[in-house]
Amino acid sequence: MSTKALRFETLQLHAGQEEVEATTRSRAVPIYQTTSYTFKDSEHGANLFALKEFGNIYSRIMNPTNDVFERRIAALEG
Repeated sequence: MSTKALRFETLQLHAGQEEVEATTRSRAVPIYQTTSYTFKDSEHGANLFALKEFGNIYSRIMNPTNDVFERRIAALEG
């Protein structure tokens, strides 16, 4: 979503999130009630911890719900 042409009120509701959540087709940001995530294999896990690849490792570091919040606030602040 391009945030340049949107009004502040629209950004408050929609900035920082994908157009539609792919699995459930939900418009609202889902709340992920988990503390840990799985890895495809050991190489995938190693790449995540080495910050060579972007992804979720542990919810205190980052999780999908917080990611949307952070991107939304960044869009509001310009």
